[in-house]
Amino acid sequence: MYNNPFREDNFRRPGGWGGYNDFETTSFGPTHFGPPPAGQMPMSTPPGFSPPIPAWREGSSGIRSCLFRNTYIWLNSGRSFWFFPTAVGREIIAGFRWSRRYGWYFRTISRSQIRSYECFRYT
Repeated sequence: MYNNPFREDNFRRPGGWGGYNDFETTSFGPTHFGPPPAGQMPMSTPPGFSPPIPAWREGSSGIRSCLFRNTYIWLNSGRSFWFFPTAVGREIIAGFRWSRRYGWYFRTISRSQIRSYECFRYT
């Protein structure tokens, strides 16, 4: 199974944090994306391989075609990971990043950080 970031336990904070006892009382991520996209998280793990990095720099143009598909992303920093995009904005891509340790968790990525990407269909 995966770690569900929308479990009720994940929204509770210790009482001393800024007077709020609950994450739902504060805004979540960029305001133009709204709340986390519940129900859109992938239900299975991503493919068990890491594809080779493409020889060309593609950037993030065209990544909208990868919405709701397992996508391997390479960042300008040299890091790479599986991502499941659920929303594409002008400057930010929102979705779920895969961690072997924690499973899927919600993240946003700045489009300017993306070196290249490759999306995969479910098998």
